[in-house]
Amino acid sequence: MAEAQETETVEGTISSVVFHNDENGYTVLHVELPSAFELRRLSEVTIVGKCQAAWEGEGVKATGRWVTDKVHGRQFKADTIKCVAPRSLAGVEKYLASGLIKGISKVYARRIVEKFGENTLNVLSHQSGRLREVKGLGAKTIEKIRASWRQNETLRENMIFGQTYGISVVKMTKIVRKYGPDAVAVVKADPYRLCRDIWGIGFSTADRIALSVGIPKDSLLRARAVICYTLETEAEEGGHCWTYENDLLLHANELTGIPAEVLGQALEDEIEAGRAVAERPDADAEAPRRIYLKSLYWAERQTATHVRRILASPSAFPPIDAEKAIPWWERRAGFTLAAQQSAALARCLGNRFSIITGGPGVGKTTIIRALVEIYSARRLKVVLAAPTGRAAKRMAESVGAPVMTVHRLLRWNPVTNRFTFNEENRLEGDVFIFDETSMVDVNLADDLLAAIPSGASVTWVGDTDQLPSVGAGSVLGDLIRSGVVASTRLDRIFRQDDSGLIVRNAHHVNAGEPIEVRQGDTDFYFVRIEDPAECVRRAIEFMTTRIPRKFGMNPLEDVQVLTPMRKNVLGADNLNFELQKALNPTGDALVRGGVSFRVGDRVMQLRNNYDKDVYNGDIGFVRSIDGGERSMVVVFDGKPVKYGPGDLDELVLAYAMTVHKSQGSEYPAVIVIVHTQHYVMLQRNLLYTAITRGRRLVLLMGVPYAVDRAIQTNTVRERRTSLADRLSSP
Repeated sequence: MAEAQETETVEGTISSVVFHNDENGYTVLHVELPSAFELRRLSEVTIVGKCQAAWEGEGVKATGRWVTDKVHGRQFKADTIKCVAPRSLAGVEKYLASGLIKGISKVYARRIVEKFGENTLNVLSHQSGRLREVKGLGAKTIEKIRASWRQNETLRENMIFGQTYGISVVKMTKIVRKYGPDAVAVVKADPYRLCRDIWGIGFSTADRIALSVGIPKDSLLRARAVICYTLETEAEEGGHCWTYENDLLLHANELTGIPAEVLGQALEDEIEAGRAVAERPDADAEAPRRIYLKSLYWAERQTATHVRRILASPSAFPPIDAEKAIPWWERRAGFTLAAQQSAALARCLGNRFSIITGGPGVGKTTIIRALVEIYSARRLKVVLAAPTGRAAKRMAESVGAPVMTVHRLLRWNPVTNRFTFNEENRLEGDVFIFDETSMVDVNLADDLLAAIPSGASVTWVGDTDQLPSVGAGSVLGDLIRSGVVASTRLDRIFRQDDSGLIVRNAHHVNAGEPIEVRQGDTDFYFVRIEDPAECVRRAIEFMTTRIPRKFGMNPLEDVQVLTPMRKNVLGADNLNFELQKALNPTGDALVRGGVSFRVGDRVMQLRNNYDKDVYNGDIGFVRSIDGGERSMVVVFDGKPVKYGPGDLDELVLAYAMTVHKSQGSEYPAVIVIVHTQHYVMLQRNLLYTAITRGRRLVLLMGVPYAVDRAIQTNTVRERRTSLADRLSSP
């Protein structure tokens, strides 16, 4: 692409918006030029650049340079693009007919312009009652036009504001939805509200706006915002429930340069306002203060309270004699439990709250099935749940009983903005069994245990050696460490066959031992590939061709690529881009943030959206796309969910995903990429978690040194939590 050096200005009327990326504003416009450009023999030009909002018929003023693109030819590459109200009558008509203003069709657009001429925009803004003079426009249509016109005047102001500060259309839509038509004024008054209220907007964006509108660098408003932001970062990135006061102030100072005395005052203000909580362990006046976000402080305290309540309450049903119940179940099942399994089952039957932990193949599912059948034989109501849809589905298949996700069990109420089942309105049931509980963070534990009736029996099943929950806390481990909950760790392997290596290698990794690899047919393979680009190519080949051909699997339904990171060549983002090209390369696309979504794509939800009843980690498939509305419908487990322009940042492609995001899920086949590119992420529990995601086939691909490093690196960062102490203290 050759570029001229002179900067020029081009003005004209937008004839069509060829392409627009809502996330970064990249735009391609076809623009009709005025007669002043006849000397260049140009009547229309393609303008490319960044613009947060543009519609057909609008006037446009662009500053930049003429370039010659090898594919698209002569273009105007704009450094700045400014859209204004259309000036010509033809432009006004095109603008009104673009579909932007609800109620105005192409026919009505022509009639309105013919009636009011150059005064058309003024009539719409200030004299909309005169629309009655237009043939065919009734009262209802006029009201629709009036409301849409006002809304889009506000939208234009909001989008210009967003463009100024680098806020995408998607996020600006969320801001307007949250704050209403006065969104710009609300944000300017306190930009740091964006951090607290709008998912996907962080401190850096809010801080940039704050400083630009004149908020002093060492103001208390900024200091209080960075205190909360630092606490949230500790929870989101480190999984911590609290941080030491000195560490908090140091990190906040490093981020903003605000003096320590200002930050100290800001912390006290946040504590007084109730957004942060300070606590010393065991009321020791000399101990350093632990600083919590209020939500995490109360979640941790309430979780401990509910565990104690369940343990202390009288049982709602007569005790079960394990010495009789277990032999009865063994006769029914047709086999005898191992001594360790039998002891674990007896402990569950004899305690109000119990935990079963252990790796794959050690018999956890067998104990769940035995508990369900024994309790059901007593005509007790047994409730089964798991944190994710895939985990719930797998549990249902293994146990042969209905299983719900925890979120659907608790049933979110969008009117009250809380779960339907809670401390005031508890669930019905005698026995509650929850699987994959290593995924349960402290907030979800609080919500879940609050809804358990006091007389019920509770069993948690999980693997403490897997990656910890994505959210803050280490609940399963803390419950075990407290010593107040009856816990059993199973370590004898039962589920394996002579040719099977998945379970065996999972336990090898967990013990810090080298993996086994065999020649011939097996369920575990290692492919050595040093070059990252070749690794991508082979991953595509195995997913699209070799695994489906040899094992009869559907690449879209059965095969999942796992990687430690999102970024770099072997990260989930690039792998998804390449896998989409191989598996679903054509068709209408909806573009967000440089990612194209197409009908048939496998996608993943990134956050809990209670209104849509979809949750972090849920996997779905794109069913349909509406390019005009910039919306699409995604099907999750048979349920269609519509995503509008303001929701699209909640989805990513899911042909590949990080190991963290795969927690709680199991797939017929997984391709696990482990390379030196992932050096900083290589940990034993990460590789262990990845291997245990595969049910029938695990293909490990990458560099032997990276695999060895992951196995030998067991310096798991401890999370700062106090749940175990709260439970064990009298």
